[in-house]
Amino acid sequence: MTPIEFTSPPLRILIIKPSAIGDVVHALPVLNLLRGKWPQAKISWLVTPACAGLLDGHSQLDEVIRFERRRFGQSWRDPTAAAGLFGFARDMRERQFDLAIDLQGLFRSGWLSASTRAPVRVGPAGARELGWVFYTHRINTGTAELHAVERNLRLAEALGLGREPVKFVFPTDDEDRRFVATLAPNGLRYAVFLPGANWDTKRWPPEKFAACVAPLRERFGLESIVAGGSIDTPLAAQIPGALDLTGRTDLRQLVALLERAQLVIANDTGPMHIAAALGRPLVTMYGPTSPARTGPYGRMGSVVYLDIECRPCLGRHCSHTSCLRKLEPDSILQLAAEQMMAEAPSGRTTPLRVVYTSQNP
Repeated sequence: MTPIEFTSPPLRILIIKPSAIGDVVHALPVLNLLRGKWPQAKISWLVTPACAGLLDGHSQLDEVIRFERRRFGQSWRDPTAAAGLFGFARDMRERQFDLAIDLQGLFRSGWLSASTRAPVRVGPAGARELGWVFYTHRINTGTAELHAVERNLRLAEALGLGREPVKFVFPTDDEDRRFVATLAPNGLRYAVFLPGANWDTKRWPPEKFAACVAPLRERFGLESIVAGGSIDTPLAAQIPGALDLTGRTDLRQLVALLERAQLVIANDTGPMHIAAALGRPLVTMYGPTSPARTGPYGRMGSVVYLDIECRPCLGRHCSHTSCLRKLEPDSILQLAAEQMMAEAPSGRTTPLRVVYTSQNP
């Protein structure tokens, strides 16, 4: 791949990656490479308010620009929202970016890159919804079957940034860690459960999480903590014996909580990708989705799935959800033991494939 040639180093750079949590995590290596290549540049990141906590106060960023997607999404029928959107676009133009990088690859993000009028606007050649029409440079980032981090790194290579080191830097600081210590005192050894997910079909049943509480305490000496947003509190209520911290941490504090975890057991959800990026011992259950595309980057040995014919279906709705409902705690605990010993030569590097039989209901 021949890198894009710049007549002079870009001094004002915009990253467009509004959401979601896992996608923002997967874009962090690009930020790290940008900062290494052009340390004097002013780098901004356009992100939704819900994901801004992953970037606020980031040492490698100069500015976090909040894009109110829900409000601006009403522009087609609400004149006030439309005026706000075009005002936002005008503000982007007035910032005089030299380089706009669209890592989202949709019509809206492509349009936002064009609204900057940056002389160099880079995005994936396969951007959906004709988003590619807004770029000055269209990069072949591979097929959708390639992991999101790998696709982002291909774009980084096209900018002349290289692709190493693949580093995930978070803005969490000592103040966040002190706050977490008030919820989970220093010295407490714990496993974090992440039972939420944006699709119902991606949720391992909460009663299965609950069945792990006692074995984790008895076998590994770990207390169990349930984390996530306030929307996950009803799930936490179904996991007796675990400390419920849902809705009590913001994203920076959640990173601090996960940093100290001896083990994380999670569905295919954004915070799971934070735990993977932090290198924590991890077990993540995959049902309708494909770990090859959206799995924990470089951590395929953390994945467990049930080998049934209909998965991965990529379906948000299912009449039976067998792929997760029939995945038993014993398999999760088996993989947990392996992951907590991942430094050993026997550390798993491929997903744990569980074969379903009538004796394993």
